[in-house]
Amino acid sequence: MATLPMDTLLTQAQSLSGALTTLRRAIHEEPELGLHTPRTMAKVRAALAHLPLEWREGTSTTGAVALLRGGAGPMEGRRTVLLRGDMDALPMGEKTGLPYASAIAGRMHACGHDAHTAMLTGAVQLLSARAESLPGDVLFMFQPGEEGHHGARFMIEDGLIDKVWGLTPDAAFALHVMPNAPHGQVQGRAGALMASADQIEILVSGAGGHASMPHHAADPIPVACEIVSAIQTMVTRQFDAHDPVVITIAKIEAGSAHNVIPDTAHLRGTMRSLSPGARAALREKLTRLIEHIAAAHGMKARLTVHPGFPVTLCDPRAVALAERVSDTLFGPDMFHTLPAPIMGAEDFSYVLERAPGAMLFLGVAHEGVDAASAKGIHSPRMLVDEAALPRGSALLAGLAQRFLESGFPA
Repeated sequence: MATLPMDTLLTQAQSLSGALTTLRRAIHEEPELGLHTPRTMAKVRAALAHLPLEWREGTSTTGAVALLRGGAGPMEGRRTVLLRGDMDALPMGEKTGLPYASAIAGRMHACGHDAHTAMLTGAVQLLSARAESLPGDVLFMFQPGEEGHHGARFMIEDGLIDKVWGLTPDAAFALHVMPNAPHGQVQGRAGALMASADQIEILVSGAGGHASMPHHAADPIPVACEIVSAIQTMVTRQFDAHDPVVITIAKIEAGSAHNVIPDTAHLRGTMRSLSPGARAALREKLTRLIEHIAAAHGMKARLTVHPGFPVTLCDPRAVALAERVSDTLFGPDMFHTLPAPIMGAEDFSYVLERAPGAMLFLGVAHEGVDAASAKGIHSPRMLVDEAALPRGSALLAGLAQRFLESGFPA
């Protein structure tokens, strides 16, 4: 099967630069949180209203999936590829001083989801212009609730990924901007890209009393402190350094007065791992650790785990395809293989449990600026060089086109 030319894809994407910037700024100025981002979704629908798309929405979120049907090739054995962009912001104040900074106090697009959404709309337009020549179908997933709200999982449970049209994605791709990575650089790696992330709570139960007579009480505070220290020893001595895990206790609450020993101490934190096996082992070993430490002091401790996102696992074939597409579009020096995973988490991992694929990073540091000194994601001063938006759109469109034409590299 003859392939569509890709050498014009970046030029076509650059012609959309003004529209992508306008949309990104409109979304940035009016950030929305969580699973319900109706205004952002309305902006997306308006930007794509002129295109031949079929739309479906679920009941759990305000997210939506659009279907673009390719017009080439036989109906039997057709491939389907999914492209995802997330839309929600963070509950934090903005300090960029930009003229289009967030107009809503306490909310900011500090993780680049405004850029992700804009770049995905660009990919929709690029692929729609080539629809008659595409030998397969494309699903465009506009997803809210990535910032800890499990939006991807809810959209999957609503049937938007593989039930509404009876299509199961054969591959899935997503793009995440990195404001402290070199402008235009594409980054990826096979295997674990990002960690699983579970929230943990530990309740240490003792017996309160007067602070001057601790022998008549069961003080949970020293036990809580011992648990925090023992956790770090457990991490370094019971887990393989080549399959790393992280446990951070970020909050300890206990007591009400300087002379009162409290009944309980409450610890909260995060637990991260890079493999399903290590994730399960963390829970088992942490439970045993805290219970036995508490028991040694005549007290009790209980672990509660609030499951978060799974490990983001990238298929080696998808990463190889991404490198080839990046080389074609941007030149052979613009793809960078990450030497190690990142311990942050991503709910695109839910999609990658259903379909082989990859998440990629796109450097959006301003040209001529030392990328390493730029503010990173989740910073109130994070900046995005909007000149990189067309590159993201071209990359997403190129990934979809090449996969539909040729599948994964052998």
